[in-house]
Amino acid sequence: MNEKTIEEAMGIIIHAGDARLFCKEALDALTDFDFERAAGKMTEAGREIAKAHRIQTDAIQGEADGEKKEYSVLFAHAQDTLMTIYSEINIANQLIKIAKSYEERLRRLEEQDEKGGKRVS
Repeated sequence: MNEKTIEEAMGIIIHAGDARLFCKEALDALTDFDFERAAGKMTEAGREIAKAHRIQTDAIQGEADGEKKEYSVLFAHAQDTLMTIYSEINIANQLIKIAKSYEERLRRLEEQDEKGGKRVS
């Protein structure tokens, strides 16, 4: 395996791994309903996953342009890691939306309760 393929694979793994850490930190913030911190961590996760994706795209584009590549288990692992963490980020984003919606609904119910108003689901 050539040095360039190793560097590409490791770059993808490192940036995707960093994205996973930020995603986990966002979910940790979500457990405290700290939506601002969660959003910030998801932004950081997005930046890192974009860097990993750019490396993969450049490698694929190089091959499409005629650059000879040999099969690499390491590069295949890097791509698998990238796609797995993309899924984790998508799920985390949905969980944040759900938690925000839930929090907003609870806030409205509490306001209605304080006013002695009729409860609405």
